[in-house]
Amino acid sequence: MEIKLVQGDYVPDGLGGIQRCKGSDALLQRVLYRLTAHRGQFSLLPQLGSQLYLLGRESSANRASSAKKFVAEALAEEEVEVTDVILSPLGEGRIQVEVLLDYQGSDLSILLTV
Repeated sequence: MEIKLVQGDYVPDGLGGIQRCKGSDALLQRVLYRLTAHRGQFSLLPQLGSQLYLLGRESSANRASSAKKFVAEALAEEEVEVTDVILSPLGEGRIQVEVLLDYQGSDLSILLTV
């Protein structure tokens, strides 16, 4: 069971606690955390996180392959298969990253901006 986060904040349960999620929702919470945390940021867990924040430094020709590599590296410890990573430029140096996943035969996706 994972703590539910929305835009980086805990979600109150209305009873003085915080909401939790389980199953595929919990997986998506972990995936989002792993993809948005900067790899190497936590000294006790240097392998936690991704290098997606470095995509802006990659040439346009290498961005897609680098994004797939960064996502696979970040999610290596999760019980999920990355089926595709789709990039869409948003302007002003921002990139939308859609990650398509297979989790126990179910198709899931997650969307984030870097």
